[in-house]
Amino acid sequence: MAATHFDLVTHWRIAAPVERVWSALTDPLAWPRWWPYVRRVQTLRDGDADGIGAVRRIEWATRLPYEIVIEVEAVESVRHRRLRGRSRGQLDGEGIWLLRAGEGITEVTYVWRVQVAKPWMRCLAPLLAPVFRWNHNGVMAAGEKGLRRYLER
Repeated sequence: MAATHFDLVTHWRIAAPVERVWSALTDPLAWPRWWPYVRRVQTLRDGDADGIGAVRRIEWATRLPYEIVIEVEAVESVRHRRLRGRSRGQLDGEGIWLLRAGEGITEVTYVWRVQVAKPWMRCLAPLLAPVFRWNHNGVMAAGEKGLRRYLER
């Protein structure tokens, strides 16, 4: 596996019904309201009734002194269970959200398989891989915390 390739897995436990978690995750234009590291989301192309084919440009801040801009195309949607998208830009790859309803909670797993595209990231990836993972984990932890607060309202 190339040193510029990352498989990142995140687990969230949200005290809300799966329908509400699904609704929040499938509305990326609202992400900046609850996810502190999401700076801006812009729709580049609308999708079908389930969102398939939609393309969004997402501008992310990070815990490090750089920003990430990616375009994500929705390629799969199984209501209340699974969302899958392909990214291109500074991070090329695929992400999948998996949701599972429990008693009073929704378990969310996010699997993000990407390759860094920026030349400086590609060059330093073998050395900075632990820092990149630390950064990703912090961004995702802030998302979980923000989603919990958002859904408590």
